[in-house]
Amino acid sequence: MDWAQLDLNPKVVAAVRRANIQSIKEILCLSGPDLQRLTKLSSSDVRYLHKTVAAVVKNDPVVTALQMYNEECPFPTQNRKLSMGCPVLDLLLGGGIPLMGITEIVGESSAGKTQICMQLCLSVQFPRSYGGQEAGAVYICTEDTFPNKRLQQLIALQTMLRADVPADIVNDIKFGNNIFIEHVADVESLNCCISKRLPILLSRGLIRLVVIDSVAALFRCEFGASDSIAKAKCLQKFGAMLHHLSHRFSSPIICVNQITDAINDSYLAQSDFGLSGKVLPALGLTWSNQLLMRLMVSRTQFCVEGAFPGDESALSSGIVQRRMEIIFAPHLPQSFCNYMICTEGVRGMQKTGI
Repeated sequence: MDWAQLDLNPKVVAAVRRANIQSIKEILCLSGPDLQRLTKLSSSDVRYLHKTVAAVVKNDPVVTALQMYNEECPFPTQNRKLSMGCPVLDLLLGGGIPLMGITEIVGESSAGKTQICMQLCLSVQFPRSYGGQEAGAVYICTEDTFPNKRLQQLIALQTMLRADVPADIVNDIKFGNNIFIEHVADVESLNCCISKRLPILLSRGLIRLVVIDSVAALFRCEFGASDSIAKAKCLQKFGAMLHHLSHRFSSPIICVNQITDAINDSYLAQSDFGLSGKVLPALGLTWSNQLLMRLMVSRTQFCVEGAFPGDESALSSGIVQRRMEIIFAPHLPQSFCNYMICTEGVRGMQKTGI
């Protein structure tokens, strides 16, 4: 804080600096007697200091809850979302993925989880006016090798998928140069990557998205049924690290999760996951409590090959129809949207439901 910019007596400024007070927030958090003890100023000087600092803060506009709800408040970071690269899916998610917090994508094998994550890695590189963050992404693989061939195909067809963006803007983005791929084989390596390497890339502004595919693989392998307490502590520590990075750098964290069979019908009925079918997300309630939003994806049926997204009239062998369901989110109701994975990427289908 440059105290010289405030309308303060030089004697007061010198006393504040000697007390090693770095910000306005510190002054407002200190009582008059505490501030007087630290700065050795008189009571009148302390009152003057408090009033001057409070006047600076008062110049910021007051925001009502209604303005925040209508996204009219002057906090663009809180209002902005990362686009899914598809207007239908963005509509389902209220604009896209929140910039702060952990979003989980859970579903069965071949439901399209990795396809969605790769599309997000491309979407984050677009200008902010088109739902991106003008930065790259880190993709952490814990199971299979990264599907680079499919990524190159998606990059080549971005102009077809993102028809809302001028072609010259799309062609100017070097998508492949801005995706950092990391393969980890155990929980220790994952924690090292999260705590040491990611902060460097985030602090330099090189990335604004982290994808972990999948979070369940390592924890399910390293912790047995008798290690539930140790596993819970490890998951809590892991979630805290991710939250810290996400909020510090306003960068969404996407975690892919696996599903597991429910123990019995009564357990499923008591659960609050809202999943259709006898399946539950892996890692249990300890991990669920770390999440901001949970999305469930699944395969539902087949569509006519080459059908345009939104056309659900004919069903036959061909392109697989899938479903994305909002299981929980603080800002969204439970709802769903069907989607297809086409050659150019993930496209939502127009019909939605609640």
